[in-house]
Amino acid sequence: MASDRLGPEQRAVSLDAIDGNHVDLIIIGGGITGVGCALDAASRGLTVALFEQRDLASGTSSRSSKLIHGGVRYLEQLNFRLVLEALRERNLLTKEIAPHLVKSVSFLYPLKHRFWERIYVGFGIGLYDLFAAGTRNSLPRHRHVGPKAVKHLSPDIKMVKGCGAIIYSDALTDDSRYTISVARTAAGYGSHILTSTQVVDFLKDGDKVVGVKAVCTESGRRIEVRSSCVINATGVWTDDVEQLAHDNTTETSQKKVRSSKGVHLVVPRDRIKSSTGLVSRTEKSVLFIIPWSDHWIIGTTDTDWDLDRAHPAATSNDISYLLKRVNELLENKLDTNDIQGVYVGLRPLLTGESNDTAKLSREHHVFHPTPGVVSIAGGKYTTYRVMASDAVNAAVTEVPRWVSPSKTKEIRLIGAANFLKLEEKIISLATENNIDVATARHLLDRHGDRIHEVFDIIAESPELIEQLSPGYPYLRAEVVHAARFECALHLEDVLTRRTRLSIESWDRASDAAPDAASLMAAELGWTSEYRDLEIQTYNERVVAERKSQTYFDDETAQSSRLAAMDSRHSV
Repeated sequence: MASDRLGPEQRAVSLDAIDGNHVDLIIIGGGITGVGCALDAASRGLTVALFEQRDLASGTSSRSSKLIHGGVRYLEQLNFRLVLEALRERNLLTKEIAPHLVKSVSFLYPLKHRFWERIYVGFGIGLYDLFAAGTRNSLPRHRHVGPKAVKHLSPDIKMVKGCGAIIYSDALTDDSRYTISVARTAAGYGSHILTSTQVVDFLKDGDKVVGVKAVCTESGRRIEVRSSCVINATGVWTDDVEQLAHDNTTETSQKKVRSSKGVHLVVPRDRIKSSTGLVSRTEKSVLFIIPWSDHWIIGTTDTDWDLDRAHPAATSNDISYLLKRVNELLENKLDTNDIQGVYVGLRPLLTGESNDTAKLSREHHVFHPTPGVVSIAGGKYTTYRVMASDAVNAAVTEVPRWVSPSKTKEIRLIGAANFLKLEEKIISLATENNIDVATARHLLDRHGDRIHEVFDIIAESPELIEQLSPGYPYLRAEVVHAARFECALHLEDVLTRRTRLSIESWDRASDAAPDAASLMAAELGWTSEYRDLEIQTYNERVVAERKSQTYFDDETAQSSRLAAMDSRHSV
């Protein structure tokens, strides 16, 4: 197998290997769908080049609600096929593909009506369990609990007198960490994974797309790569890429993807006293309070968005809405002083007749917008593997040889193979490497059996065993690991996606920025001037994000957010 290391050396080798040459498939987009396509195709024996304009998971795939779930609310929409498919994938990811990254989580659904709601909601969640049972489910089944049990499980919850709750199970992951793991697994099967590489034009043979022109935005190097087919897996940028394929001279037949803004708040774990997550219906959708390490994630909103898609902004109105909704559930109210982090994700929804994005389809669709191009749009993070298989199945019809069916159902992600064995000896693992058990647990859940890569870095430089930011579990060694193994090219890549300090720390990682930048500079060969520019750029981002969240409307908030420098530039 090829190397699954995504560092500067691999980047240079990949650029040289594909420039002026032919690959079976080109994939545009480094989110979960794109890297899923790369793994699916490469594991079938196809040659693959993936281009991502920014960073892996820099869009929606690092800004989701972090849930791997069937979607209880889709049952109410009678979308049984989507729920069953998602539950099947949830169980596969939890048990086989990535047990180190996907963990079970329980949610309490507090009831507001003593009789009819218990029957109605209980039937729905019971149906959810029934569907899950047909997919070799390993998670606990739902159960009904009375008021006393609810108060024991969740002391801060506001109860309606005489009503209890229903508790059920789903799963959770660090979405950006998962995406990066899929990308490294794809690289191990031979995929060329290139971030900071912008597709600027398509190569044509008549009306058919036969390749792309791309630019490395780090060095300015221009390359041309030919292919049998191009897969457009760019999420909320789907229509833009299709327009580029049409030479920007004619409008594509119809706008296919609509962006929906989902805002999330992050608060410390001690602000809400509960041993489970919480879920409640709102007038339009569902509100989740999700356990996230030493924090809670509260979300989400679901509103139309037609402004900048690389840096969507949260408004004071979004934040107030979420605080109002969560405080309806809690005895002890939250306010803006409790918020550590705010992040915004854009859902790429298939365009429908409804003006309400909450009612638009979460299913995916594969289509051929122009000869030589396959687009995949819509879908859920949970079903990325099925989406990738469907997209590659459509693309291989252009490959002039027999191609095997998808194999990803049997492929474990890097880190998964010996995870359970290491988990059984977590105490000895900690002792052998001079770390406490909590740190060993943190590293094992993030890296799985690739934990040795971090330990090797610490062996080289023992001072890297220290925490990057005091009080948070990320080690300085993980910064070096991100640059050496996980294609982190900029400071924000480490602070927002390789770690999650940008949303988990009160200062949004500003204090950690100088040390992280110095570690990256040593690994990537930055000058002191460039290191300082990276720190300045990151801090400007933090200031701009905070300021944007004080404005009421999308347009003003977006303008404020875009005032900051960007570490990456478009051609």
